[in-house]
Amino acid sequence: MTERAPKQAAARHRDSRLAYLPYLVPGVLLFAGVIGVPFLMNLYTSFTEWEGIGTPRWIGLDNYTELAGDGEFWSSFRNNVLVIVGMAIAPTAVGLVLAAVLTDLIDRHFGPRTASVLRACVYLPQVLPVVIAGIVWSWLLNPENGAVNELLDAVGLGSLAHDWLGDPGTALWTVMAVMVWVQIGFPLVVFMSGLQRVDPSLYEAAEIDGASWARRFRHVTVPQIRPEIFVVLLWTTIAALKAFAHIFVLTKGGPGGATNVPSYYSYVSFFERTDVGYGSAISTVLTLIILALTVVFLRMQSRDLGEER
Repeated sequence: MTERAPKQAAARHRDSRLAYLPYLVPGVLLFAGVIGVPFLMNLYTSFTEWEGIGTPRWIGLDNYTELAGDGEFWSSFRNNVLVIVGMAIAPTAVGLVLAAVLTDLIDRHFGPRTASVLRACVYLPQVLPVVIAGIVWSWLLNPENGAVNELLDAVGLGSLAHDWLGDPGTALWTVMAVMVWVQIGFPLVVFMSGLQRVDPSLYEAAEIDGASWARRFRHVTVPQIRPEIFVVLLWTTIAALKAFAHIFVLTKGGPGGATNVPSYYSYVSFFERTDVGYGSAISTVLTLIILALTVVFLRMQSRDLGEER
């Protein structure tokens, strides 16, 4: 009896796990139809020369060989590294500080309603369609009669007026600033949700011990919501690598390729140059980079959770 009991328990556990398999079928089919099959088709196309019509001609690794020596691609990739700062690192850092301020200061001293209103105001750009937000910012940054230059002139700083999106030296930084404005609401909401599970007595004890807000932020807030920080960084980094709409609406990769990124470069290869095979190679490389970063982030998170336990 004692030898048979573990085997029976293992069999029941295996049967209980198998019982969930039918419920996974719809998700697997949807994943295969929406992601798996298109990715395999794109991968095949990347090994061909094709203009979008007719029969693709197999050329092997020629597209990837050309891509490895393509200065325009590597320039767009360097721009994408800066875009990660604008869509991932900066919003995560600022969102973390704002979440701590709203939770540890505003909520405690002015009430949860005030904190909720301020959170909604910061989150508002996330609700706006990217195209609409981009058009509004292109109006604001217009070098002739945009509100930004008009405001600078009104406060006596007219000498700082500039063609923010038309100057290769400032175009990418301006786009990054718009991305921070758009993206900051997502980290804020996630971090404020994560802080709801933190025991308020930790903040009270730290405050009684004389810890300043900065010390409470460093020693209480950040350690307690490390899982949320990993999730936000992963999500926003993937979004930054796929960034397209902001570039398309604001600059179309210009001026002179100063704001070009791989996703937009792939779009240009697909639809403007009708070099579908080359565009597929760019998107395949970008997909593999995203998958590699996802694996790295997940392993780092698993290791961090393992150390906590």
